[in-house]
Amino acid sequence: MDLLNTLVDKGLRRELPTREEALAVLATSDDELLDVVAAAGKVRRQWFGRRVKLNYLVNLKSGLCPEDCSYCSQRLGSKAEILKYTWLKPDEASQAAAAGVAGGAKRVCLVASGRGPTDRDVDRVSKTIEAIKEQNEDVEVCACLGLLSDGQAERLRAAGADAYNHNLNTSEATYGEITTTHTYADRVETVQQAQAAGMSACSGLIAGMGETDADLVDVVFALRDLDPDSVPVNFLIPFEGTPLAKEWNLTPQRALRILAMVRFVCPDVEVRLAGGREVHLRTMQPLALHLVNSIFLGDYLTSEGQAGQADLEMIADAGFEVEGTDTTTLPEHRAAGGGCGSVCGDEASGTCGDEPTAAAVPEARTDLVSVRRRGAGTDIAPNA
Repeated sequence: MDLLNTLVDKGLRRELPTREEALAVLATSDDELLDVVAAAGKVRRQWFGRRVKLNYLVNLKSGLCPEDCSYCSQRLGSKAEILKYTWLKPDEASQAAAAGVAGGAKRVCLVASGRGPTDRDVDRVSKTIEAIKEQNEDVEVCACLGLLSDGQAERLRAAGADAYNHNLNTSEATYGEITTTHTYADRVETVQQAQAAGMSACSGLIAGMGETDADLVDVVFALRDLDPDSVPVNFLIPFEGTPLAKEWNLTPQRALRILAMVRFVCPDVEVRLAGGREVHLRTMQPLALHLVNSIFLGDYLTSEGQAGQADLEMIADAGFEVEGTDTTTLPEHRAAGGGCGSVCGDEASGTCGDEPTAAAVPEARTDLVSVRRRGAGTDIAPNA
């Protein structure tokens, strides 16, 4: 297929595709899926070999968020029966993080619900980062605390935070349909604050919220322009009790096409397979390892994930290897701090073209959504 040959050539040269080419990836048929995966896999291997980076989430504060993000089980007014608890103490968070590190995680992601941290919260998280680093000197720590105020990014960096996560989630054009209590611009500003403070930026998207192919391409191209080091790709977990509980729009095949599109647009970036992979990819998860070079180990914020040992076995069975702490994740040209360094392809002006015919909506699989009842905030051992 000429399209895939073109995309591979561009990816190997760090030359970025046009919007039309990105849309064309999403429009490929199921019969072409393995060709798409194989093509994007060549780009993934060029920049990341067969390494898989493991990340581990610690939910520092669960539920009771004042924001109204429609996709979130912790949102204002959520009826989802999730765990709810206030801030973990630094030693509790450090203990939770240690379980993930023992399972092979190279990065610990510290997440707290809420609009953004107070200065007291930043102090609290700083102590948590210090506690984790004391026990695991080589582990990377990424903070995800919401919108940042002036000076907070610098304080987190001084405390030892290596990275900051704040996702764009969806396209700017449709952002107001998903969230009304803050803006798309607010999110962009927080990512830029983290970058200015010297932290590695982590920013991604959520697919499966009823968006169009054009929306997906728009948000991925916006991420490319923002130039984070890592791009997590989440697939909506339609929690009962949230506004998007009925949005079961993804098939395993579509999820793989989305991951391939992200890889072609972000060829040399850490692309992370994040929340919802078990729900939507199911038995096709191993194929996704040919597209992404990073996954979360174990459970997520409010939902249970695949058993940690099963994750490790899946990686080994698929012929990949877990990335060690002695290995730099990013290619040399990015790790040196020079940013993407990519040469953008020729952009076509105007709209992204006609939308492909929508696929049949799959039957809801509510049996696959399992609320987290173990790990942080409980007395039960974590899944790692």
